[in-house]
Amino acid sequence: MTTVLVIENDRESGPGRLLGWLAARGISPVLVRAWDGEPVPASVDGHAALIMLGGGMLPDEDERSPWLPAERALLRDAHGKVPVLGICLGAQLLAHTFGGEVLGKHGLPEKGVTALTVLPGAEDDVLLAGLPSSVLAVESHQDQITRLPEDAVLLMSSERCPNQMLRMGQSWGVQFHPEVEAERVRRWSPERLVTLGFDPVQVVADADRYAADLDKTWSLVVGRFLDLASRAE
Repeated sequence: MTTVLVIENDRESGPGRLLGWLAARGISPVLVRAWDGEPVPASVDGHAALIMLGGGMLPDEDERSPWLPAERALLRDAHGKVPVLGICLGAQLLAHTFGGEVLGKHGLPEKGVTALTVLPGAEDDVLLAGLPSSVLAVESHQDQITRLPEDAVLLMSSERCPNQMLRMGQSWGVQFHPEVEAERVRRWSPERLVTLGFDPVQVVADADRYAADLDKTWSLVVGRFLDLASRAE
C-alpha cells in the first residue's frame, strides 16, 4: 500500500482536504502529531512522499517546539529521495533547513482568501503547468520566508509576501494553505482577525464564495504532487 508521511505541527493545523485527495488515489496518510509528542521519524523510508503541515512557531524555535530539530533532519533525509510538500511552517522549515531565511512578524499579515501571482518559473513546473497567471489561496501567517535557498526556484508571489511558493528539485514549499476548507476559516477567532486588521465577516464570506474555485485549483495542484508520489513508489 502506498503511504505518505504527514507531519502535524499544531492541533489547529490538520490535514483538512488532503485526506480526501489522498483517499481518492488509494494513498494512506501516516499522520504524526508532533505537537502532541508523537516521535518524528528519522527517515522517510517506506513512504512515497512527505507532507509537512503548518504551525504558529518559527522553524528554529526549538525551545518552544522541541520536535523541530527532528523535522529539519527529516527534511534533509527526504530531499532528493521522495517528493516533499511543505505547507506554511512546512515551507519555512524547508527554506530554513537548506540555507534560506525566515523572519517572524515580517511585513503585513495575510489571512483568508488572497490573490497569488504565478511567476514565469512555474511554466514548466510539474505541479503548476497550465495554471492561469493569477490564482486564489487561503493564507494564515505573519511570519514569512525572506530569503530563498540558493538553488530554489520562486514560483508564486503575493502583494504582501513575495516568496509564496518555491521548488528545489522535487521539494515544494507553499506559504499558503491549499488544505484549508471554509469550515476551518469559520472557526478562526473574530477578535484575532480584527487585531490583525481584517474584517471577520468578509474573511468568512470570501472563504465560502471562493470555495469551489479553491478546490478546483488545489485539488489539481496537490493531486499532481500525489500522482508524482505514486509514480515514484
